[in-house]
Amino acid sequence: MSTSNNNPKGILLILIGMAIFSIQDALIKFVFEDTALYELYFGRTLTAFVLLLLYLKITNQKLILKAHYPYLAVFRVVCFFFGFSFFYISLTFMSLAMANALFFSSPFFISILAMIFLKEKIGIRRWLGISVGFLGVYIVLDPNFDDFNYMKLSPVACALCYAISMTITKYTSDKDNVYTQMSHLYIGAIIISILFFIFTGEGQFNTSSDPTFQFIFREWFSNPSYAWPFIIFMGFVAAVSFYCVFSAYSIASPSAVSLFEYSLIIWSIIVGYLLFKDVPTTRTFIGVALIIGAGIYIYIREKVRDQMIVTDTPNR
Repeated sequence: MSTSNNNPKGILLILIGMAIFSIQDALIKFVFEDTALYELYFGRTLTAFVLLLLYLKITNQKLILKAHYPYLAVFRVVCFFFGFSFFYISLTFMSLAMANALFFSSPFFISILAMIFLKEKIGIRRWLGISVGFLGVYIVLDPNFDDFNYMKLSPVACALCYAISMTITKYTSDKDNVYTQMSHLYIGAIIISILFFIFTGEGQFNTSSDPTFQFIFREWFSNPSYAWPFIIFMGFVAAVSFYCVFSAYSIASPSAVSLFEYSLIIWSIIVGYLLFKDVPTTRTFIGVALIIGAGIYIYIREKVRDQMIVTDTPNR
């Protein structure tokens, strides 16, 4: 069966994957006051890594840990780890919809990085699309420069780190397969989280009254009976989400399914309203529309030029 015949199934899988990702983000909002950031990161990643190993065992696939680009692999792990640290931090004070809308500035960064490092040529039309996309980011942020909270840039920082990570993935995927690269991310995240536990795990730097900084520096295992069921479930959710996304890209045309990743913003609006009564402002809707429209336009230009830089890799 051709990939085009599998496109409806791929689109369904990507929609399911994005819906489950929105649930993962909601779980972070539920539990952040009862756990530490890197305790959560450690537990979520460890659970997902165990599930990956079980999947490879069941499917009789060999896990290859050797990286053909070791320095780039390490840099990718660091960027990905701290990128999603920024994203998790943003969920402590920002709605799901706003955080995910700002995260979707990543295609604009990826285009720019592709031009710099992959020698991709960007014409005036794509530059226009990138400019409109960043205008959407500005509208969503609604900055007050007299008293701007720079923490609101956390999802944008995540988008930049993610873009760097995906640019490296584009370069290294010719020799390192997806399971190798996933394993590097998981192992790296576990190691870095343990280092944070060694140096901050006793809560010695938790001196702020701000809930966000408490989340970052809180003592580990302060409320494990409540937090850890959420954290373990989060790992299952992340694994299932990635499986749906990876399966969608495997059975269908990436150009057909990739645009449906933007459904994550819609799911985030729905989940945010149902669970937290968050209602995006008109300004946010306008910014989201510009971000999505610019992302779709850049995709179309890449399709025309047969240079799929932004949208040929699963989003998370």
